[in-house]
Amino acid sequence: MMQSLRIVALFVYLFFPVILFAQHQEVSEDPDLWRGHKMEAEDSTALIHAFKTGKVSGHFRHMIMATQNEGDLTDYFAFASGGGIRYETNRFYGFNVIVSGFFIFNNYSTDLGKRDPQTNAINRYEIGLFDIEDPHNTSDIDRLEELLVEYTTEHSKTTFGKQLVNTPFINLQDGRMRPTGVEGIWHEQKAGAHSFQLGWLYYMSPRSTTEWYGVGESIGLFPTGKNPDGTVSEYEGNLESKGIAVANWNYTGVKHLKVDVWNYWVENIINTGMVQLEYSIPTHSGSTWLTGLQITRQDAINHGGNEDEAKTYIEKGAHSWVLSTRLGYKTQRWNSSLNYTRITADGRFVFPREWGREPFYTFLPRERNEGAGDVHAVVAKTMYKPKESHWDTELALGYYHLPDVTDTELNKYGLPSYWQTYVDASYHFEGFLKGTEVHFMWVSKWNAGEANINLSSIINKVNMNHFSVIVNYHF
Repeated sequence: MMQSLRIVALFVYLFFPVILFAQHQEVSEDPDLWRGHKMEAEDSTALIHAFKTGKVSGHFRHMIMATQNEGDLTDYFAFASGGGIRYETNRFYGFNVIVSGFFIFNNYSTDLGKRDPQTNAINRYEIGLFDIEDPHNTSDIDRLEELLVEYTTEHSKTTFGKQLVNTPFINLQDGRMRPTGVEGIWHEQKAGAHSFQLGWLYYMSPRSTTEWYGVGESIGLFPTGKNPDGTVSEYEGNLESKGIAVANWNYTGVKHLKVDVWNYWVENIINTGMVQLEYSIPTHSGSTWLTGLQITRQDAINHGGNEDEAKTYIEKGAHSWVLSTRLGYKTQRWNSSLNYTRITADGRFVFPREWGREPFYTFLPRERNEGAGDVHAVVAKTMYKPKESHWDTELALGYYHLPDVTDTELNKYGLPSYWQTYVDASYHFEGFLKGTEVHFMWVSKWNAGEANINLSSIINKVNMNHFSVIVNYHF
């Protein structure tokens, strides 16, 4: 009985505004708004002990990004800096509270709100370091990132509030300054070789934004492309959805086999389900063969968010299939793979870019195949980590065959077929600079032979080089 009363009291303290002290303070007194620093926390059964013995962590991030486009098309540059603090209380009868926030400054950049004079195209990559809703905001860029209550038992964890989740389709996608955040309730459960995740999400704070949006409202903050009939998509601000139901089952009961099943039901808009099977084959030399298979199916729900076809996210009755495979070989220093993805011609594979990046084996940073159908993608990847070294390196080469840029029925964003190279090197410091890591990234994309495409299908898409330098410091 006493434990139940204490749990109720905890929720009262956290979620209901009660006046515990006088609001008035005499002008002759020293400021005393943060009086908690004077209190001791000797009694481990007191709520204040959970707060006093909590953990503080921080993250500083600096990022330089530049894009070099073909010929006289506009080039871009941006240098961002930011930092954040995260506080987590100690557990109190299984409960703990987490709060975090982050701020960003634009140290210097080209004019990210200016359109390219030849194509009228907007900036694609660098604006994502800041606030895509206000390209000229250089200093007031901050966000409450986490505000949650967590309840943990030996085999489960339930989280309620603003939080960060990482799943195949709704994920951090933190290739900019800050990741995508979600608000809702999330539950994780383990039972032997089985584990489950269930979530109901009703607010989203996409990467490169500062506000929290309803589920339907959050779709369309990023570029919307074209409808299948070639007209400009008008679903921004015109979609209705109460939330997203996410379910996951993971099974590891068979040696060397991992089974992962996911389903995302976006109320009134779309349902996406994925099955992933991964099987590893150890060798006598200590290396491992890796195989993987992903099968994804999508179906529109009702009218796809709006009965008006010009304002809907996905047309009524639409569906798509995606097949992605991997064959890899891993040693202590090398991890290499050959990967293939096929999006069938049944329809365009779509999923809100605001919520996360696609999980297919052929994904490479700085580009996606979301919004396309009838796609063939082949990617070779290799990662190398020297023995007893602080370096990690990755190299990849990919070929992506897409429908013609004018085929809006299967090419939502008018992306040409392309080749892409990806080079990444990172260094993790020890000693005095422990907690610091530096990443260098170079991406090159070029047209894969499609002739006579206009400049609007080239700028920020193909015949370009993109560079990023990232410095993180965690404490």
